[in-house]
Amino acid sequence: MGTELTLTRDMMLVLGLVAFTMAMFLFERIRSDATALVVLVVLGITGLVPASMLFSGFSGNAVMSVMATMILGTGLERTGALNRLAAWLLRRANGKEERLIALTSGTAGLMSGFMQNPSVTALFLPVTSRLSSRTGISLPRLLLPVAAAIIMGDGLTMVGNSPLLMLNDLIQSANRNLPSGAATLPAFPMFRPLPVGVLLLIAGLWYYRYPGRKWLRDDDAGVVTPGRTESYFAQAYDIQGEVCELTVGADSPLVGMSVGEAEAQPGAPLYLALLTGNDTRLTPSAEKMIWVGSVLGVMGKREAVQEYAKSNGLTLSMRLRHFADLFDPDRAGISEAVIPPTSHFIGRTTAELQLRRRFGISVLAINRDKQIFNRDLREMPIRAGDMLVFHSIWTDLVRAGQNRDYVVVTDYPKDEQRPHKMRLAVAIFGICMLLALTTLLPVPVALMAGAMAMILGGVLNMDEAYAAISWKTVFLMAGLIPLAWAMDSTGAANWVAQQLLERIGSGVPIWVLEAALGLLTTFFALVIGNVGATVVMVPMAINIALAANGKPAAFALLVALSASNNFLTASNPVLAMITGPTGYRPRDLWRSGLPLSALYMVIVLAMVNFLV
Repeated sequence: MGTELTLTRDMMLVLGLVAFTMAMFLFERIRSDATALVVLVVLGITGLVPASMLFSGFSGNAVMSVMATMILGTGLERTGALNRLAAWLLRRANGKEERLIALTSGTAGLMSGFMQNPSVTALFLPVTSRLSSRTGISLPRLLLPVAAAIIMGDGLTMVGNSPLLMLNDLIQSANRNLPSGAATLPAFPMFRPLPVGVLLLIAGLWYYRYPGRKWLRDDDAGVVTPGRTESYFAQAYDIQGEVCELTVGADSPLVGMSVGEAEAQPGAPLYLALLTGNDTRLTPSAEKMIWVGSVLGVMGKREAVQEYAKSNGLTLSMRLRHFADLFDPDRAGISEAVIPPTSHFIGRTTAELQLRRRFGISVLAINRDKQIFNRDLREMPIRAGDMLVFHSIWTDLVRAGQNRDYVVVTDYPKDEQRPHKMRLAVAIFGICMLLALTTLLPVPVALMAGAMAMILGGVLNMDEAYAAISWKTVFLMAGLIPLAWAMDSTGAANWVAQQLLERIGSGVPIWVLEAALGLLTTFFALVIGNVGATVVMVPMAINIALAANGKPAAFALLVALSASNNFLTASNPVLAMITGPTGYRPRDLWRSGLPLSALYMVIVLAMVNFLV
């Protein structure tokens, strides 16, 4: 980087694509994965990336590793390993809150070093719910430290999060465009960041044990605490009353109405089931018709249901004659689910989703930013972080959730779990991690071998393995990796690095440059997410290191770790998933997360140069 670079047309095109990507991620006019596909196509049309390399991101080591870790994590989930984990945590905590928080957070943090953060969060939502309901400790006090530990612990290995998974691919790309005489950057082995990850995890546990403890909520007022009894749903959502049956008489005005029309009547109870002839349905679709002799399974306060029955020519029975088996708590019931940022439900109404018709799920209420909505839900667009209250058969709930569009946080029976495969799943997971540690196999090959063993061993079938993969994450990574290649090959990263160094000054100490890069990466991560920040910043960091006679590998690792330094906003998928169940507001996250973010940065800056 000794000669002054001139801004070329190709550089301007690449920087324009970077600006477009950041704007789309920030304002969300186009979904992030769709944005990545737009960038991918434009790179191909303009020739900035050769056609032979354009789609190689889909077969890159990072994408293969992400897919494998998702399958491995689902295998552990399906065997019920976390049920055993919750019981073990309860025994070890001996009823002490501090010990329970530390044990639960530490376990979640360790798991996040080997699985993707959203997957670990999804696994631990019902675990913490179960612990909260059994111990009386409020869910917010448990869940926020767990979320912080998951973010801290993902630096334990190179497969813990998307930035670290992408790093070796980005380094390989940078090696193809190094200036003559520059040493090739080596790939990072599986456990290279382990010392940093251990210190970060310990720091997170210490923070919420002492200084950060004051920011934890002490009560459940206005907070959704899953896994409780009917009294909880009555208090939190005003979903209360008794389940009873209404038989439709010949003179009833409901005859000839659809279920949707009947539900829309003023004072109508919650419609949970419909029997017409020999056709019995739980959560009937809105299009189902009501005829003479139909039996309605409804929920409501006794007095209100009696009045509704009287005014609509219905015969009331408080005893369940037709729906007793259908409403068995082991078969069906009420549950709560969080909408993650990757959900296809986002932006669509419950009417558009047709959950009743497609899956047999009724949406009873929505908790959004501590505000409860339990009326006129059909036309209400769903947002990330919403907590939805469902009524369904448990098997239908599982089937509908296979696409990961929601994460159920209520503890409920899961018939498809395979506890007899638990030891096999744990053994497979442990063996593939040992293979990655010993470098007998490349990390992606070791992880994919574990995923294959899960399938061949009957822990998962192929359809479940496909469903375990978040294709949004796959397309996001595979679509943006070529953008980093283009930044390297066109010299755009080199040009930006020169401009930054000219403005900062050439005599600045290396650690000041590293701190500036870490802060800039953290800011980008808050705005465009960790994948986007990594793609933009790694090529730039390597070029700055070369110009300043620093260590390019250290700069690159610093950026990849800093991309996860987000304890402040719901742009972090982990925080987006826990804000609904806990009731933490944005200002609560800033107040709690800002000191933790500063601590994270200090540890990363202090440790990276000792490792590389």
